[in-house]
Amino acid sequence: MGKGPYLCGLDAAVDVVGGKWKPLILWALYAGRTLRFGELRRHVPGVSEKMLIQQLREMEADGIVHREVYREVPPKVEYSLTELGETLNKALEPLGLWGDKHMERLVARQAEKIEQSA
Repeated sequence: MGKGPYLCGLDAAVDVVGGKWKPLILWALYAGRTLRFGELRRHVPGVSEKMLIQQLREMEADGIVHREVYREVPPKVEYSLTELGETLNKALEPLGLWGDKHMERLVARQAEKIEQSA
């Protein structure tokens, strides 16, 4: 049995990276990138400001994202991945490759679902 509330390691990992936006935020901050909030929002198309703030707070609380606040006028805030976040991104690489390999099939399946529901 797992430690704490998790049943296994996959359960714990999905808890940290679950949802639509977190993997996209991780990818935007990939490879040591440091981005300001506006830059990050542009790298994650479709995310609302409120949702991005919420997801970043959760990821910061989980130790995945580092938030650096510079005391200047106007205020400057930058986001980057922690070491833990970098390792999580590495773990997600094979999943991204799988998605790339099967994208055509997945898009076709999504289109079928939309047609069936219409």
